Amino acid sequence: MSTIVVVGDAGVDVVAAHAAPVVHGGDSRARIALTTGGAGANTAAWLAWCGADAVLVARVGDDVAGRQAREELTKAGVRCAFALDPDAATCCVVVLVDGGGQRSMLPDRGAGARLAPADLDPALLAEADHLHLSGYVLLDASTEHAGLAMLAAARDAGLTTSVDPQSAGLITDPEAFVERLSGVDLLLPNLDELAALTGSRDPESAAKLLDAFGAVAVTTGPDGASWVGRDARASVPAAPGDCVDSTGAGDAFDAGVLTAWLAGESPADSLLAGVRLGALAVGRVGAQPPTDRPTDRR
Repeated sequence: MSTIVVVGDAGVDVVAAHAAPVVHGGDSRARIALTTGGAGANTAAWLAWCGADAVLVARVGDDVAGRQAREELTKAGVRCAFALDPDAATCCVVVLVDGGGQRSMLPDRGAGARLAPADLDPALLAEADHLHLSGYVLLDASTEHAGLAMLAAARDAGLTTSVDPQSAGLITDPEAFVERLSGVDLLLPNLDELAALTGSRDPESAAKLLDAFGAVAVTTGPDGASWVGRDARASVPAAPGDCVDSTGAGDAFDAGVLTAWLAGESPADSLLAGVRLGALAVGRVGAQPPTDRPTDRR
């Protein structure tokens, strides 16, 4: 069993599912759920669901939301290495989900936007195999330094590393983004993020990134996923299932890929593990895994 340190946000998602278009300046009926969220928290929870030893490094507020996130993630099997911020509220994201299951997000990173290099205890790296970083940490000027420092500390400790870019719209300088992450073992973009970094939505364009990354695992939505590495190429179809809420699908995909890849499975099998978890994630409201933890999680 691999020990994986995840760095990213933890907080609460307010998920509002609306069948009809939102009426600007008016009322739109919705089904609303409050769930634990944050890209880091989602990936860590899915990793634990897969059987990995998942440790989440995050900064939360000294408030009800932070305590609830810790409690629920601990129940899910995640070890929470949280820094407590006395002056900022815990991350909160309003998620609007339309009738087709597609989400739009209004995030307030709160305490997460104050993440500092010292929030990662070096002792965690001494017992870990891998560090995974949420791109939201890198795409916010207030936490970019902390994210890069944690990646460097992980590499110095002999860990493998991975990054999910998370948001194509926030990648304003693709060349600088790639340059700063040079040396990361695995990049996990979706097609929009790949296009932001390479100028193309063709998964094969990921080959342009191999001077910086050991491999790129691209989610291609309804077409499945592709692996582009220096020594291997693979593509797999999407797993069957209905899309109820796409929130956190990429986080679940990351967890499936990482669990399988770190266990020594092939690129194709690692992708299959990822798309299966992604399909499971979009079939439920919210971004966290089911509470049941079956023996065969893939």
